[in-house]
Amino acid sequence: MSAQIFDVNPYENHPELTQTEAEVLWEYAKLNQRLKIMIAETKRLSQVPEEHLLKDMRQVETKMGFVLTLFQASVWGVINERAAAADTRDDEDLDTTTDKTVMQ
Repeated sequence: MSAQIFDVNPYENHPELTQTEAEVLWEYAKLNQRLKIMIAETKRLSQVPEEHLLKDMRQVETKMGFVLTLFQASVWGVINERAAAADTRDDEDLDTTTDKTVMQ
């Protein structure tokens, strides 16, 4: 009966229901069946780990580790370049200041 619920309205010719009531009950029955299917699938997925999914996730985790390492190295490089540039500017400013002081 559960597979037929999507094809045949079991409430269609019920003597105590109007056509609208029968259609509404049928929609509820179909919704109920979809929920049962979804619950069964969710239980199946949560009880048995998907080996291919776990393998793929391990590969993604490894790649993300590489990306994080490269990103950190890039950030470290930028910080060092800025620090070196700032040191160079400070040295130039000191040289210029020293020169002006000596010239006066």
